[in-house]
Amino acid sequence: MIVITGAAGFIGSCVAQYFNEQGHEDLVLVDDFTIVAKQSNWEHKKHLLAIDRSVFFEWFKSNHRDVRFVIHLGARTDTTEQSTLIFKALNVDYSVQMWVACATFRIPLIYASSAATYGLGELGYEDRHDVVDDLQPLNPYGVSKNEFDKWVLEQIGEPPFWAGLKFFNVYGPNEYHKGRMASVILHTARQIKATGEMKLFKSHKAEYTDGGQMRDFVYVKDLASVIYFLFQQRQHSGIYNLGTGTARTFHDLATNTFRALGISPNISFVDTPADIRDTYQYFTEAKMTKLIGIGYDKPFHSLEDGIDDYVKNYLATESIW
Repeated sequence: MIVITGAAGFIGSCVAQYFNEQGHEDLVLVDDFTIVAKQSNWEHKKHLLAIDRSVFFEWFKSNHRDVRFVIHLGARTDTTEQSTLIFKALNVDYSVQMWVACATFRIPLIYASSAATYGLGELGYEDRHDVVDDLQPLNPYGVSKNEFDKWVLEQIGEPPFWAGLKFFNVYGPNEYHKGRMASVILHTARQIKATGEMKLFKSHKAEYTDGGQMRDFVYVKDLASVIYFLFQQRQHSGIYNLGTGTARTFHDLATNTFRALGISPNISFVDTPADIRDTYQYFTEAKMTKLIGIGYDKPFHSLEDGIDDYVKNYLATESIW
């Protein structure tokens, strides 16, 4: 059996679909399955069991001999949430418990870290282990992800293989429930349908134009492909970046969303909300040499191709993958 936590969420449900498409139906889906808005993400995935996250470790203790891999994607991902207790419980303590169980039962583990650990990028965006202690995340979410990375690198007892993946700006189908935290592509498509225009954040830094803020946008299908590669290879444990390696502007993103919808761009700008302005990242770009160096050689979707697939095949009808 293959365990996927966060399986009702955006990334977890897409990874489950990718594994289904590779012929794996022996999935154990773990999440809080009481959230109605997420039900369509997972209910039609081929799986053996769906287990509530609150009782998973009790089940794991009794059934670990039948588990061959754990993909731990469940987390609180709201970057505006300020409660450190929530992040400690869901992103740190739960992950520590998962690591210890996988190390004890000798089961390989992939877990989700985040590019939010890099903060303003003062130390760059290289996935080196020796910089983790010095990173300065900008919000409690990023802090929680970095705290777990730091804890992992201090451990002597490890799963037989492990990989922590620093997801950059992921977009794609199955994120319809995420509200404010959904990708700008989803918000753009919905704004265009409702108003015929898209409002992007103004720049509050002189070196960036309005809408010129840059992120490494990675399509969720590429993310699932990388996870499957590591699932198959099971070598070279460590923390890895997972982006495309190419930063693009939010203006590029919005323009390509208009084009995928067959509409001429109509973009205006609003002030960045005050509650996130001081912790807003103006540039992220994954250094991908480490993952490529262990053999991952599939090309990533360009922003144009990823948006085209997402908008035409999913967002147009808000279909699930």
